[in-house]
Amino acid sequence: MDRYIGTLLDNRYEILELIGSGGMAMVYKARCNRLNRLVAIKILKEELFQDEEFRRRFHAESQAVAMLSHPNIVSVYDVSHSDNIDYIVMELIEGITLKQYMEQKGQLSWREALHFATQIAKALEHAHSRGIIHRDIKPHNIMILKDGSVKVADFGIAQISSAQNTLTREALGSVHYISPEQAKGAHVDARSDLYSLGVVMYEMLAGRPPFDGDTPVSVAIQHINATPVALHTLCPGVPAGLEKIVMRAMEADLDARYPSATAMLADMEEFRKNPNWSPGEPVVSHAAESDAQRLSDKILERSAAERAVARAGGRTGLPPEQTRREKKRTRTAVVAGTVCIVLAFIAIGVFLYQFFLSDLFARTAEDTVPRLVGRVYDEIDASEYPNFTIEVKAWKSSDQYAYGYVMDQTPDAGRSAKVGTKIELTVSSGAESNLMPNLVNKSLQEAQAELSALPISVVVNVTYQLSDVYTDGYVIETMPASGAALTEGQTVTLAVSQGSAAALATVPPLVGLDIDQALALIDESGLGRGSVLTVDDDAPEGTVTFQSIAADEQVKAGTVINLQVSRGPEDAAEPEITRQSGDQTAFAGEAFSLFVEASAADDGTLTYAWYRSRTGSTDDGELLVRSGDNAQISVTEDTAGTYYYYCKVVNTLDDSTASVLSDMICVIVEPGSTVYSQVIEVEGPDDDEKHSVEVYLDGEMALDPFTVDMSEVPNGIIRIAVEGVGTQQVQVYIDGRLALNKSIRFG
Repeated sequence: MDRYIGTLLDNRYEILELIGSGGMAMVYKARCNRLNRLVAIKILKEELFQDEEFRRRFHAESQAVAMLSHPNIVSVYDVSHSDNIDYIVMELIEGITLKQYMEQKGQLSWREALHFATQIAKALEHAHSRGIIHRDIKPHNIMILKDGSVKVADFGIAQISSAQNTLTREALGSVHYISPEQAKGAHVDARSDLYSLGVVMYEMLAGRPPFDGDTPVSVAIQHINATPVALHTLCPGVPAGLEKIVMRAMEADLDARYPSATAMLADMEEFRKNPNWSPGEPVVSHAAESDAQRLSDKILERSAAERAVARAGGRTGLPPEQTRREKKRTRTAVVAGTVCIVLAFIAIGVFLYQFFLSDLFARTAEDTVPRLVGRVYDEIDASEYPNFTIEVKAWKSSDQYAYGYVMDQTPDAGRSAKVGTKIELTVSSGAESNLMPNLVNKSLQEAQAELSALPISVVVNVTYQLSDVYTDGYVIETMPASGAALTEGQTVTLAVSQGSAAALATVPPLVGLDIDQALALIDESGLGRGSVLTVDDDAPEGTVTFQSIAADEQVKAGTVINLQVSRGPEDAAEPEITRQSGDQTAFAGEAFSLFVEASAADDGTLTYAWYRSRTGSTDDGELLVRSGDNAQISVTEDTAGTYYYYCKVVNTLDDSTASVLSDMICVIVEPGSTVYSQVIEVEGPDDDEKHSVEVYLDGEMALDPFTVDMSEVPNGIIRIAVEGVGTQQVQVYIDGRLALNKSIRFG
């Protein structure tokens, strides 16, 4: 069983089940008991705990990503460390990955591919504007929700992971989507994500990635050197405009690739409006100029060589006729070389004019710079300004502009600027003060993000209230109110709407009840049955030991209650006898040993009780000795005969016991081997007469009969000396009447 299942992290997040795993972390479904919502928790793998640098980057990157807030990005709620566990708390997505979707459908229609790609590009635009590069865009990291919307996962995490993996060890699935600069280990910027997005679009349309191979290295080399098969050959129905967008995003030359997600989105939007539209060609690099220069150099070198041969023609030692032919060929070569040189210079001149000098004589298209100051950055639609590239230059605190508003731009609004000019924005990160921001009517996620951006740390406490005015999940009021001064470590309470009035239910006390009683009570209370997790506990089997929402709390009817149930105290294991005494022979009156060796599979305590039987059956067994924890005893039998012995081994664990009987041990006790003399005393008749005496041992006459004169016996006590071995039954008869009958031990 997974050791994290059932764990409660930071006394808040209850781990419910494993839902995924990757190279650096395991992903679990969990419940936040404080906010009563399901979340996804990514737990860093144990082998990475010891790497302090890795853990530092893990926390730094995760906290940076937690500041992202966009409908197409999986939200990060929390980053924490608890009991040697580093983890990220994220939004739980109910859906499937784009990879799974493509495996189900194969090739996607160009409209569906454009629908998904546009949302991915918007997520990248938002992240890039905040300086965060994904580095691992692939269908596996893109989630498709039931409503068809898309969310991109694992922002910023790939940067940490890349420090731990070389290209040769990276998963083949990821190498299919890396950019050429990633494959070469060069510097990576936001354009690397656009290349990966282009590969994803190619795969959606073609039903396969552009490059494939037997090893990750072979695939990576193709990203650097190869040209993908034209999309229209694999997907004849794809519009030319969309194919150009995909191929430009996949340009190996960084200068020819889209400069930003905003620019790529602008082309997507233009194509969406008019599927017959086709984007212009990207800027050509200077590689063509270099090729022309190398061609010219080669022509010049060849011509020089030919001229040298021509000059030396008269001194070659050839016959005159042959010399004339050589001179004629030389003149022809010189003329041809000269023509080639002239043509090369003309080509170079045309190239230089078109790409450099023409700007000096042609008027560059211009447009008026729009006013973006005072607008909310996230609400700016870059497609409205196709003649400009819009990027965030910096985030700065401001007392004048609220969080997220554009406070400055370069160039200024109203000026004329060349088409393609970059408009750099400075966006407000809010007032740099310790005052409580106005969070009313903002989503809980937005409110928490603004509080996290404060220059001081505060403790956020969330309560929920019913409201007919405020949307479910939005802040109704704050304590303290907006504008109040805050101090370091102060608790800030956010009252969050639960939506319009709905039926409420009181959570009943369930701990200590039998599971069936608890479930019935949940049903009666109008609540929902959640997970039932069985745990080790000393409580009786089936007893509820934990409920996810405390008793007597008021919650919405139907709220799910998760339970933990005891599997009961552990039963003692039946002991196993591994060795014991065998049958043996002994003499009466002499000690002999009996033993057993036993063990139990648990941590119980073993005790031993020995029994004796005359018949070899446990039915007439009588307790001989209770030896406690001593598995070996010493036994002496005074009377010869056959005896049977067995041991009862008992294992005790808490209040539970289990026992086992040993095999019967047969011991034959023979008469003692040493004869001893013993004086026995018998009370004689009270007279002075003579009497006849007979003595028997174990029924046999031990002495010849003799006569005793009681007048000569002191005190009337007859003393008789007899010999015997071991323990024997002595009987004395006086005048034929039994005067003594007892067992006597000799020796």
